[in-house]
Amino acid sequence: MAHIITPNPELEGLEVHGMTRGAFILRGALAAGSVYGLGAVTPFVSSALAQEDTSDVDILNFALTLEYLESAFYKKAMDLKLSGLAKDYAKSFGNAEDEHVRALLATIKQLGGKPAAKPMFTFPMDDQKSFLKLAQTLEDTGVGAYNGAGPSIKNKDVLAAAGSIVQVEARHAAAIRILNGMEPAPEAFDKPLDVATVTKAITPLIKQ
Repeated sequence: MAHIITPNPELEGLEVHGMTRGAFILRGALAAGSVYGLGAVTPFVSSALAQEDTSDVDILNFALTLEYLESAFYKKAMDLKLSGLAKDYAKSFGNAEDEHVRALLATIKQLGGKPAAKPMFTFPMDDQKSFLKLAQTLEDTGVGAYNGAGPSIKNKDVLAAAGSIVQVEARHAAAIRILNGMEPAPEAFDKPLDVATVTKAITPLIKQ
């Protein structure tokens, strides 16, 4: 991902190395969030998943890639010298992300699909402050990504499962925001940008 001046500088240096479709869309979602803010994530994901015939397994594999990212992030955070609620959240939220990974793996297999391979990640954080900033951005990104993917899900049971995960992600995001001294829910609605504008702007930043 290119190093540029962005509304979310904590995404500078975050790398996702993987060749699956889910990894590619995730890189695009992160690039959209870095350039235009996290309101751009939802329309980018919706657009990316709607560009071709997307199955529920494809969507679940995208969700799995996102959960791989968050699980790896919290595992890496435990190597830092965290304290207080930051340390507690890193452990408990990481455990939740691990459960999401296991649930998605099982569901994909039950549907006869092949789970996406786990990408390699690089996280730009070295202390509690940088952890909390990146945690807020990633959790907000996760909520936007699930919201973007939701309308493409065809199976109502799969949609219900995704809905139960995004609710937890939103609670994680709110808790981290409070720890950062910010409003947990500053807007009544997300304000996404135009899909075409976002996609055109972030395309050069997405690397295979």
